[in-house]
Amino acid sequence: MFKALIKTMRPKQWAKNVFLFAAVTFDRKLTVLDSMLHTVLGVIVFSLIASVVYILNDIADIESDRQHPLKRKRPIASGQLSVRTAWVAAIVLLLVTLPVAYWLSPLFALICLVYFALNLTYSKWLKHVVLLDIIVLASFYVIRVAAGVALIKVERFSPWIYIFTTFLALLIGAGKRRAELAQIAQSSNTRRVLEGYTLNFLDQVITLAAGMTIITYSLYTFSAVNLPENHLMMLTIPFIIYSILRYQYLLQVSEVGGAPEDVVLSDRPLQIAVALWGLAVLAVFYFS
Repeated sequence: MFKALIKTMRPKQWAKNVFLFAAVTFDRKLTVLDSMLHTVLGVIVFSLIASVVYILNDIADIESDRQHPLKRKRPIASGQLSVRTAWVAAIVLLLVTLPVAYWLSPLFALICLVYFALNLTYSKWLKHVVLLDIIVLASFYVIRVAAGVALIKVERFSPWIYIFTTFLALLIGAGKRRAELAQIAQSSNTRRVLEGYTLNFLDQVITLAAGMTIITYSLYTFSAVNLPENHLMMLTIPFIIYSILRYQYLLQVSEVGGAPEDVVLSDRPLQIAVALWGLAVLAVFYFS
């Protein structure tokens, strides 16, 4: 039962919460113990609250999941985890995480509640609305960045990071929809919202989002106030360009990318590019 509960909580999805580290990283506070501890605890709390959403969604979708060739294997749909146990787990997780979130920061607790409510609204209604579904998906990543900011006392966090995250998240959201649309021929079970999209339109959205992601990051590297005056941060731009192009290649040539966390966790060239970018950022911030 414990293994079934953990599976329902989708721990693989917790990788997305790395965006909470944006504040402590780009405000140059990775070496400040208090800020790092708050951020790490915040990531744990945020991950558990996100897991509650997955549990509640699986409870609500139990009947439709049982009709799906893959989703019927989910613990609640297959009977490995009872609905009663799932409800108890969801309630206990909320009772534990929300007070901790408030203790870390009242604003962080509020952002967690907004994220929780928006997720439930998305699952129930917004994911069926063309364009709005992608925009809301993108907002989840921006909310994560805002949550990270709420956890620490930011001094010089550039607003360009929010804009960069917005377009990056839009790229990921459109890529997810494109992958789902490309797989329609292989499955009779599709999202209703996909009827409002075409591959050509989504490719245009992906191209626009990819270009704006690179541009906004480039603007950050020479306009943020807390960067070295010699503009060394601009040396990290090639890693961003390669990562974006690699993701587009995987979407449009290799035709993968339905789940962005699966792409990042499985594609070695993309992993290397992201790792090198991270090392370059740290070198510029702390060793230049």
